Amino acid sequence: MPKAYWISTYHAIHDQAAMAEYAKLAGPSLMAAGGRFLARGMPSVVYEAGVKERAVLIEFDSVEQATAAHDSPGYQEALRALGNGAKRDIRIIEAVG
Repeated sequence: MPKAYWISTYHAIHDQAAMAEYAKLAGPSLMAAGGRFLARGMPSVVYEAGVKERAVLIEFDSVEQATAAHDSPGYQEALRALGNGAKRDIRIIEAVG
């Protein structure tokens, strides 16, 4: 079964306190669900239509594991803490080969 990658990009952060509370809850929840943080923060370089905005890359053993992590009670609690504190998107993609 191919690994999966969770990619989050933050288009805008509206509430730093909500982001901090989200991070406090989300990180441990996602790691407990099998996620491994590979990268997070601002990009070092962007090309073409790239935008300098915060990004997070998390590896999971499968798409199913990543989806279950997102839908877990712990992560849902983190999302409630974030509320409207950020505009972002999350993509879960299956690894090649």
